[in-house]
Amino acid sequence: MSGTRPTRASVVKQLGPPTDQVGSVNDPRTHAEFGVRWNEKWVYREGREIVRVVLWFRYDFLGVFRVKPDGSSEPEPLAA
Repeated sequence: MSGTRPTRASVVKQLGPPTDQVGSVNDPRTHAEFGVRWNEKWVYREGREIVRVVLWFRYDFLGVFRVKPDGSSEPEPLAA
């Protein structure tokens, strides 16, 4: 991504489309999760298990978080 923030299109290109979406870029309500404030969350599942989330605030990319089987999470870098 060479120093620029990932776009929605570049995230979909790398990770594929999300399984589920919570909120939207135009939703004025915000939520706090993974230590950041967001208004749109993309959820990626394998079967019924959530394995990854991508958080956005409006069109600004906030991060990718890998969700572990025990429910804990860690930031996950996107490929350059």
